[in-house]
Amino acid sequence: MKNIVVTGGSGKAGRAVCRHLVERGYTVLNVDMTASPDPVCPLLKVDLTDFGQVMDAMQWTGGKDHPFRQFRTPDAVVHLAAIPVPDTTPEQLTFRTNIVSTYNVFDAALRAGVRRIVWASSETTLGLPFSPANPPAYAPVDEDHPMRPESAYSLSKDLSEEMARQMARWNPGTTFIGLRLSNVMEPQDYARFAGWQETPRFREWNLWGYIDARDSAQAVRRSLHVDMEGADHFIIANGNTVMTRDSADLMAEVYPGVELRGNVTGRATLLSIDKARKVLGYAPEHDWPGPKG
Repeated sequence: MKNIVVTGGSGKAGRAVCRHLVERGYTVLNVDMTASPDPVCPLLKVDLTDFGQVMDAMQWTGGKDHPFRQFRTPDAVVHLAAIPVPDTTPEQLTFRTNIVSTYNVFDAALRAGVRRIVWASSETTLGLPFSPANPPAYAPVDEDHPMRPESAYSLSKDLSEEMARQMARWNPGTTFIGLRLSNVMEPQDYARFAGWQETPRFREWNLWGYIDARDSAQAVRRSLHVDMEGADHFIIANGNTVMTRDSADLMAEVYPGVELRGNVTGRATLLSIDKARKVLGYAPEHDWPGPKG
């Protein structure tokens, strides 16, 4: 499992994934429309809504002197490319782009002989944005929480999860791992957290969650190697919230009518990562420590 195609490798999570894998000896191809500001591997410019281009990318060799000359069929595909958030493009465009590109990547990978696909689903499938008028069914939210897509973006991710389940059924022996990534943060983003402490409702929409880009990369790497077949999906967040206040206190203030399950202590995440810990071996390594001094 050493030759990896990463779609969207120029994006926020994609850059971290490419660097994480390259530093650990993987041969990585970044398939994206734009160059990465932090290039660590070759770039192949591909419009993922064009199936022919995607099929070519899955079988690209890069020429006799290129590090990908041995590729032909990648060992795995990491699909991160998408319009990454709601409300930045018209709803129809967001939905069409995300659904078509995901179908093309899944289908082309399978046709090329790839047996493992790790891809970016989203926390938004679970009902985000939460609010007192649209609260979670319970907290911490886990993979058993009702699927409640509230936008074309989250609907595209919800339907892509179903696509993965059906394609895995059609292709016994394949593995599709969907990572429901929380709000991706890079180290420089932590400077913004101080401004959120006096207004907890500013981040109520995802129960004050986040994922450090470097930990999203760790989750991807673990998903490449976990012993499983079929399709499954995992919430990927950090172990604490973006707030300095205790999580139970935040819930009591903002969501007083929501059932709090289990023993939620300190700043513990309200986006449960128990399943990812148990199945993938995921363990956050870059939790925000909170303000110094």
